Formats: sequence, structure tokens, C-alpha cells
Amino acid sequence: MSFTSLHWGAYRPQVVDGKLDAMVPVEWDPDPSPIGASIPGAITSPTRIMRPAVRRSYLAEPGSHPERRGQEPFVEVSWEVALDLVARELKRVKIEHGNQAIFGGSYGWGSAGRFHHAQSQLHRFLNLFGGYVFSMDSYSLGAGRVLMPHIVGNMDWLLAAHTSWQNLAQHCELFVAFGGLPAKNAQTSPGGASEHLLSRALEKMSEAGVQFVNVSPLREDLVGPTNNQWLSVRPGSDTALMMALAYVLVSEGLHNEDFVRRYTVGYERFRQYLLGHVDGQPKDPLWAQTLTDIPAPQIIDLARRMARQRTMINIAYSLQRAVHGEQPFWMTVTLAALLGQIGLPGGGFGLGYGCMNNTGSGRKAFSGPRFSQGVNPVKDFIPVARVTDMLLNPGAPFDYNGKRMHYPDIRLVYWAGGNIFHHHQDLNRLLEAWKRPQTLIVHEQFWTAQAKYSDIVLPATTALERNDIGSSASDRFMIAMQQAIKPVGESRDDYWILAQVAERLGFGESFTEGRDAEAWLRFTYDESRGRAQEQGIELPDYDTFWRDGLFEIAYPDTDTVLLKAFREDPEANPLPTPSGRIEIFCERIASFGYADCPGHPVWLDKPVAQYPLQLLSNQPKTRLHSQYDHGTYSRSSKIRQREPLTLNTADAHARGIVDGDVVKVFNERGAFLAGAIVSDGIRQGVVQIATGAWFDPLVNGERNSLDKHGNPNMITADVGSSSLSQGCSAQTASVDIVKWDQALPPVTAFEPPSMT
Repeated sequence: MSFTSLHWGAYRPQVVDGKLDAMVPVEWDPDPSPIGASIPGAITSPTRIMRPAVRRSYLAEPGSHPERRGQEPFVEVSWEVALDLVARELKRVKIEHGNQAIFGGSYGWGSAGRFHHAQSQLHRFLNLFGGYVFSMDSYSLGAGRVLMPHIVGNMDWLLAAHTSWQNLAQHCELFVAFGGLPAKNAQTSPGGASEHLLSRALEKMSEAGVQFVNVSPLREDLVGPTNNQWLSVRPGSDTALMMALAYVLVSEGLHNEDFVRRYTVGYERFRQYLLGHVDGQPKDPLWAQTLTDIPAPQIIDLARRMARQRTMINIAYSLQRAVHGEQPFWMTVTLAALLGQIGLPGGGFGLGYGCMNNTGSGRKAFSGPRFSQGVNPVKDFIPVARVTDMLLNPGAPFDYNGKRMHYPDIRLVYWAGGNIFHHHQDLNRLLEAWKRPQTLIVHEQFWTAQAKYSDIVLPATTALERNDIGSSASDRFMIAMQQAIKPVGESRDDYWILAQVAERLGFGESFTEGRDAEAWLRFTYDESRGRAQEQGIELPDYDTFWRDGLFEIAYPDTDTVLLKAFREDPEANPLPTPSGRIEIFCERIASFGYADCPGHPVWLDKPVAQYPLQLLSNQPKTRLHSQYDHGTYSRSSKIRQREPLTLNTADAHARGIVDGDVVKVFNERGAFLAGAIVSDGIRQGVVQIATGAWFDPLVNGERNSLDKHGNPNMITADVGSSSLSQGCSAQTASVDIVKWDQALPPVTAFEPPSMT
């Protein structure tokens, strides 16, 4: 039995009579994800795209009737017809508008395999075609990725260098988790998660006596440890709580003055603000109490505990997916600097423990096999969460990371990997924007909304239908992903599709370099052996690796402690910041002149809530993003076929809602249906629903149509977190809820469109 690697785990596929029968988790994984159970049924379900398809009016006249996207039938065509059409449209747009009119929309989570990585494939193709407008950063970590290089260093470097779980079990005494440590998030990793770490790590830390504090509106954001205090904080107020903790440290002389003077810049400017000398408002516990609903005595007690114990402060990605999302990240680093434990075993800060599986693994990180994307001749880009703004406002100015830029005029969108109707906020606004391009081309395995709202749909293979190599930085294994079943229907891998189009456009040889997919696997693997050797990792030759099916990467001899070298000698090991130190006040950010992100951490008031409940839309337990929402495991969690939504007992009682009811969730941007779960494990005034339910409007293509299935992005706000990052602000949304008392409309999200 061979292996395969998926974003949420490694499995041994079981095949019976040519069909995928089961996905058996690998025997070494102590806490395998059940998401794999969705795949056998889903991979050949009616939702699968079996043949190339073109929207009916577009086939008759390319570029016509974009307003009919999502509403009219598709026509199945041959691969030759589809590929000719794609090539012709690309060539036309390039001639008439230039490459600056092409947007390469891949988001990159399509496959854990390093060669059949949709984003790499598409970007290489478009670069060789003359370039494309690209997107920067991510929906998950947009604000953090832009902020952190200014104040500490690049996020990829920081995440790979996080203090190991093993070290935390040995040395940490107090772990303060802003946003918790949700196990569901730690199921996944971009290049695969062959060994799930979080549950065992928490168990070992708990056995060692580590105390935990879960700062979150949700009790289940941190479960497992014996000594686990829940601080039910008001959503969006974490920065105020951190500032009050910092106030206690400074006002009581509990901070490490020597550390901030030697290892940071700008402390005095922040101190003046913290103590109220700038604006007349001390950021003390009483001030924070009114913003956070955490009693001032609790804040004082926690600050004193943090000062007398070896303390790790961690912040979840979700906290920066909000208006002013940079501030809690900046305050995390600032608070840790005041404690003075950065670079010490068991202490300091973390930027996403529990958000992905491999953070804190302690293993050597090296760049595994990769498919070269080449160089993009087009320099225009957008922050990834500003797609709608770009399509609606060509030529309009926007701010980003100290630059004044302008949105390009996009005529063709080419998308492979990802589902914008999952990732993006305010879907009604997106629907309007989605009518603007002349052509939308999509590679997809299933009839998602992304496919249904496109012009040309090309059926792509899944990871089980091709050979590949699974490799994730800091993961325990590199895995030979050996094809388990034949491609379903007429699906083809992204490489084959793009090679065929490249041939039609005259650069087929440049794209393939004369290699088929199997030759590329061997080539990219052999290339990676040199990079592995630089990290002291000796990879076997390709044939041995492929025969054995996997290669185990050993733990290093020494433990990982974040910023240890910097602490030991900041002159010899400066940080990659303008000052070489941690920037509590950052002159570079201050020079940008952004009122919504000034030169040091600040408390900025949130938008006034128009509705009584605050909506949290977090990561799901039963799928990754929206992947395999049509699978059995994800569908088993639904309530009357709708995505479950959790609300507090008191809020439910006030609205006459009980467990199992279907409710309507709404605000000024739209509405969706969901199934109610009533719980005391969520603070009053807050409701929670996972992202990823496939978009399913009552009337396709109609603005403000009710979503029948439970997609929270019907009502999340599509505004940038600040002028610095323009990250998404999905967590800043107010709503109300009523019990649904009408006939339930059928869920049609998983049904393919009509064909003619």
C-alpha cells in the first residue's frame, strides 16, 4: 500500500477494483485528522467536474453577457475546443490590453504536493507568457505578514524558528494564549501534516505543570490542559488587555528595563503613551476593564503572574484578521519585550502556535522540491484581500506598506487553486465585481461557486490521481505521493493543461523544458538534495525514496528557542529591522503617516456596532477552508443541512432559539441560514460559525439573495485592516439572529450546474 500526503495528514489509500475505498491514517500519527474520511465518496460524487465546460453564451460569443455568470447552463466541450479557446483569449487580451490586464488568481492551497502545486504551475505559465498582476500576502495572515518585517523580521523566518514544544514542556511555566490554541487549526499545514503535534504537546506541558490562560470568547479554543483559565474577552479588545498588562508591569516596576534598553528601540515613546502622558488616558486595568469585560483585579493578577514566571505569550492568526489587526501582533511582541524573556528557554512570544501543525516542531526546516515559477515581468500587484476593490475600481489609488499604488484594469482572470467565494469577504459586493472581467478561466476538481461563476472550466485531477512529492518545512516526513487511482472522468493535471496551452501560444518548450511530469519530479527532488545537505539532511537518491515511499527527517541535536542568538549577542546577530533590534516604536512605519497604523502600538476604537451580536468566523473542524465540504465528514456536522452556528444560552433564550433550530443571520450586507448550537462555552453577545460552507444563494447571481447553506462571508466586511497592510477584516462584523419560521429552501450547493 502506497502513501499520499494531504494538507491535513498522511494516509495509505485503500483501492478496491480501481476505486478509492478508504483513507487509512499512517500508523505513526498519534492524532490523525478525520477529514480524510470525506475523500473516497467525494472524489467521484456528482459534484465532480467530469469534462471541460464553457458557459453557454460565452461559448457562442467570448466575453458576452458576464452578468449571466452563475445563472446560465454550461456546455461540455472537448479538450481541444477548450484549450484553443483559452489560448485564443489569452492572446487577445495580451494584444489588446497588455499583460497588466491579466490577474493570476491562484491562492495556493490546492495540493500538498510540491510539483502539482496549482499556484506554482499557473504562475510559471503566466510569467513565461509575459507576466500577470499578482497578489501579495494571505487572507490568513495579511496584517501580520506586512507588519512583522518592520518590527522583528519576516514571518516565514519567525514561524520556522519558533521555540519548540519540547522546550516549552521543559521550561515554560505560564502559557498565555490570545485566541487560544484550537486543535482544529493545528490539523493542517501547506505541504502536508504527517504527524499531528498539538494534542501531545499540550499533554506533555500539562504533565510538566505548565499553567495555561485561554484569552478568547470561546472556551473550546483551548482544551486539554489541567490548569487552564478561561478569560472570556470581548472580541477585538485583546490589544487593550495587553496594554493594561503592560501598564501593570511598568507602573509596578515589574518590567525588564535592561532588556528593553539593550534589545529594543522606541520604548520611551511607547511608555509615554501607555502611561497616558500623550492623550491623557492611562492604559490601566480600569480603562481596559470597560473595553474587554475582564475585571481589573484579574488583569493585575495575570500581569504579576507573567512577571514572576517563565511566560510564553502566543497570539492566534485570527486576531489580526480585523480592523486595526496589526495592533494585537505589535502588542504581543511589545508585552513580551517588557517581560524581558525573549530568547530564553520557555519564554518570549509566539505568532501562531496551534494555527498550523508544524509551528513549534523543532525540526530542521529546509526547502523541499519545488517547481520554479521564474520571473514576473509585470510589477503590478494587489494585497490579496483587495480583489473586489481592484475589479470595481480600476485606476483608483490605494495605500500599502508605505506606497501609494493604483488598481490595474483587469480583463481576464485565470484561477487555479483556491475558491474566492470561500476566502473573500462581502460576497454580494464580490458578485458585482465578478461581472467586470471579460473572461474568467478556472481549473477545478469540483463544481464549487468558483467554477459555477466562471466562463471556462477545466477539470483538474486531485492528489490521489497523480504522482507527486509531499514536503512541508519542519515536517517529520517527505512523502512519495504515489498515484492511487486513474483520473476521474476527463480530468487532467494542471501541468498537462498549461503545457497544452503554452504549446498553442508558442512557448511550450520553455514551459516544459522537455520534461514530462515524472521527469520533473525526479529533477525537483534531485535539486532539493543540495538544499537539504546544507541543513545537515542527507536525502537518499530518488529511486530509493520512491521505492520506500517516505523519508524521515530527524530532530536536530539542539533545541529551538526563538531569537536565542539575538539575545546572546544582538550586535553579532542583529534582527533584519532598520535598527537591528525589536522596534517598539518604528520610525519607518511612522514615516508613512497612517492614522490607522502609527509608529507604535496604539488602541484605536473599533467601528460602532450596528447590530447586537459580534460574529466570529473561524476555521472549521471538518474540512480545510472549503475543501471537501461536500464530503461525508463535513456534511455529518451540518444541522438540517446547514452549517452549525454557536450562540450563548442567554442570547438564544432571548430569541426563542433552541438547539437544532435553523436561524437567519443578517446585517446590512446580507443574510444566511445556519443550524443553531446553544452553549455556555461562548461569551454572551458573540456568535461563532466556521468558514467554508459552499456559497449557495437562493437565487443565483442575484445581489442580496439569501445564502441557504451558512457562508459567513455573505455578511463580513470587505475593508482593509489598515493602510499599512490592507489585510482582511473578517472578524469585525456585527449581526443579529432570528429563528427561521418559513419552509426551508433546499441546499443545492453541491449540485452541478445545468448542462446543454
